[in-house]
Amino acid sequence: MTESPSRKLIVAIDGPAGAGKSTIASRLARKLGYVNLESGAMYRALALKAIEHDVSFDDEAALDQLAHTSRIQLEPSLGGNRVLLDGREVTARVRETDVTEGASRVSVHPAVRAWMVARQQEMGAGGGVVMEGRDIGTKVFPHADVKVFLDADPVVREQRRLQQQNLKGTAADATASELRDRDRRDRTRAISPLVPATDAMMIDSTGLSEDEVLRRVEQLVEEKLEGGPTR
Repeated sequence: MTESPSRKLIVAIDGPAGAGKSTIASRLARKLGYVNLESGAMYRALALKAIEHDVSFDDEAALDQLAHTSRIQLEPSLGGNRVLLDGREVTARVRETDVTEGASRVSVHPAVRAWMVARQQEMGAGGGVVMEGRDIGTKVFPHADVKVFLDADPVVREQRRLQQQNLKGTAADATASELRDRDRRDRTRAISPLVPATDAMMIDSTGLSEDEVLRRVEQLVEEKLEGGPTR
């Protein structure tokens, strides 16, 4: 799939953990020649900084202050985005369990979300981005050209996450429990809860392959491009 150089879309992909957002967003961005903005990676970077500075995940004021002294960058690479925190690469570290858990907790704070949303809007203002997260189509880019809400059966999402991390036994049970807790926090938080945008295309990936999901999203992009500029 190719795109006119004069037409740069904003593509928003939302959904719960384990639905396949990151993989689809990364593959679609590569096909389009777009930047893949991972909102989750940005929250994980802040959670890592909180861990390193011994800041409680429950202290909103301290987290907000920490955010305002942070520089979080996402740099595209062949293997996916490199994550830089204050100029230091933390790509592998932010994928570890303690940081992932921390990201879910820091993300519930309104002040933190406001700071993150402002940074994300700056990064995607010119279009040519595929951004995935939990409130992209509703809060970050409510006027995105293409909006997708990607979901799957909770049991299937748990199985996918365990397979990705190659976990078994007690570690698998703990990860499954954390995923359920994260779902609850994401869907019930007061600020920007995880809900589909009213104009989002709903895709249930439970019985679909990765390629099938990607093709459906590609079709939405192609239809938007064929419809002519709207931005």
